Amino acid sequence: MLDKLKYPIIQAPMAGGVSTPALAAAVSNAGGLGFLAAGYKTTEDLRKDIQEFRNLSSNIFGVNLFVPNLNEINDNCNVDDYRAKLEKEALLLGTTVGDPIVDDDDWHNKIDLIKEEKIPVVSFTFGCPSTETIKELKQNGSFVIVTVTNLEEAKIANESGADALCLQGIEAGGHRASFSNNMEPHEEYGLLVFISIVKKEIDIPIIAAGGIMDGCTITAVLGAGASAAQLGTAFLLCPESGTNPVYRKALTDSDYTTTHITRAFTGRRARGLVNYFLSTYDKEAPAAYPQVHYMTQKLRKEAVQSDNPKYMSLWAGQGYKLAQSLPAADLIKTLMLQVNTNHV
Repeated sequence: MLDKLKYPIIQAPMAGGVSTPALAAAVSNAGGLGFLAAGYKTTEDLRKDIQEFRNLSSNIFGVNLFVPNLNEINDNCNVDDYRAKLEKEALLLGTTVGDPIVDDDDWHNKIDLIKEEKIPVVSFTFGCPSTETIKELKQNGSFVIVTVTNLEEAKIANESGADALCLQGIEAGGHRASFSNNMEPHEEYGLLVFISIVKKEIDIPIIAAGGIMDGCTITAVLGAGASAAQLGTAFLLCPESGTNPVYRKALTDSDYTTTHITRAFTGRRARGLVNYFLSTYDKEAPAAYPQVHYMTQKLRKEAVQSDNPKYMSLWAGQGYKLAQSLPAADLIKTLMLQVNTNHV
């Protein structure tokens, strides 16, 4: 499947509205692989996104799903304490703290939809599906990718039958794709080191993700053994993306100078621009996902509506300052010109 791509560029599936059908279609039409994000969407909304993509493109594309882990509930996490701390912020914003809901993101219905729609490429985040699920998807014609953050996860995905691994380096923006949400993570690697470690142990195609913003870095990960490069932050400023205006401004605002990995917004570790909310609640947030996500959801939505970036989850990788405000097709052309120059 990866060999069918004109260019070895994959648009990362960014949940929360950034990965629009228009962006995915623009990337696929330009010779890369566009992705839709199923996370946080209803099954029917995902169905509409798939149809919209197919109205815009006849090329291959992917859909990314969150793997639920409802058995991993940390009894030491006091969600009620965190909720109480958030109440004062909710009052200031004129909203309320959400209920700490636990759900599976409509997992079974989304898997059924993937089979029904015969999605060409399916990737998974936050865990590895069962061997049976992967086998069924492959038999249905899907190319299955599992996102991993360490060698142990890579081995699990390989043994479960994944067609390819998406290796997420520590540089990546947005959520860490870790299978477990324990307070103490495994050792985490920069992308190039991670590729070398996995290549030594596992012999299936690798997709490199994390901090890739230009052709020079694409060349480096391909040279290290990756079959393709997955870029997320690089597409945030494209006009086809769903990045809202406040978010776009923050990415180029001199007030924001660094990124940090935090649980403050969702209860899962994710890298974003350091703002007031992240700084204030980084050490307060429990390892409770999706409970914290639902608790802060109204605060984040109100922040967007009131043009207040201090309370928004401004997900971004370490290379965010290199993001370009180009149409997706032009960005891919620019990246490939850089790749070809580096190969000369």
